[in-house]
Amino acid sequence: MVRSIIGCENAEILRPAYAVEYDFAFPTQLHPWLETKPCRNLFLAGQINGTSGYEEAGAQGLMAGINAACRVQGKEPIVLRRDQAYIGVLIDDLVTKGTSEPYRMFTSRAEYRLLLRQDNADLRLGELGYQIGLLPERNHRKLVAKKCAIEEEIKRLNKTRSGTDTLAQWLRRPEVSYDQLPGARPDLTPEVVQQVEIAIKYAGYIDRQEAEITKFKTLEDKQIPANFDYATVPSLRSEARQKLSKIQPATVGQASRISGVSPSDIGILLVWLKRGQASPQQIPDSPACAAEEHQNGDSAHNSCCGDL
Repeated sequence: MVRSIIGCENAEILRPAYAVEYDFAFPTQLHPWLETKPCRNLFLAGQINGTSGYEEAGAQGLMAGINAACRVQGKEPIVLRRDQAYIGVLIDDLVTKGTSEPYRMFTSRAEYRLLLRQDNADLRLGELGYQIGLLPERNHRKLVAKKCAIEEEIKRLNKTRSGTDTLAQWLRRPEVSYDQLPGARPDLTPEVVQQVEIAIKYAGYIDRQEAEITKFKTLEDKQIPANFDYATVPSLRSEARQKLSKIQPATVGQASRISGVSPSDIGILLVWLKRGQASPQQIPDSPACAAEEHQNGDSAHNSCCGDL
């Protein structure tokens, strides 16, 4: 069979087995858009980034390809957020935390998995796909119509009453389905009905998670300048300074997810970024932070060096 392949007519099998070995690049050396930090215009995807599995490799290949095309076209790179897609969770975990073993994408890794469902993938990512040219116009029109139908029906159910309760309140009951409601619209597609039921029945949980996402976005929207010099930030612990310098996070949100960076470190970083061009001498070290630095310096240094 092997010799039937063109170019392998004289092949000899030395050791039959299934064993795969491949080169590995530390994913913390990548930007969130999968471009390597040391080499501009070089994008990496798949097992070379430390992942295992076809879906993981395909997801990275999709994003690396999109961003390589964006670079050629002079456009800004596309970075999916953790609340936006499992691909966003996958890539953020890799470039922020790295991995010491082949990485697999599990739903348990996503803190916003209540919103990252297979039934709403088009609603989450369709508009972005259309903007970057991957979703055809006809599909986009269907998506817009579906969104409008869902929003209009939810509004109608919240306004229409049956007795003392609104139809939305009736639908929140576990034993009641949409088709049992008085005035249920038979013209709605099953996909629209499904989204209406989910949005109303689980509104409390969804609202709570969306509130968490709003807080999350406030940190994700705070950009950190490229090649930011963390040595100029006073009061940062040694471990945090070394980890931040090594990974060079793109946003404060990404910095907050780095192992070894505490909430107090993020607070100090936020103050420093807000002050902008102020010199380090203008922000004196606090005695408490200095004492903590002296006490924890050696252990933090050894721990970080161990990771390196």
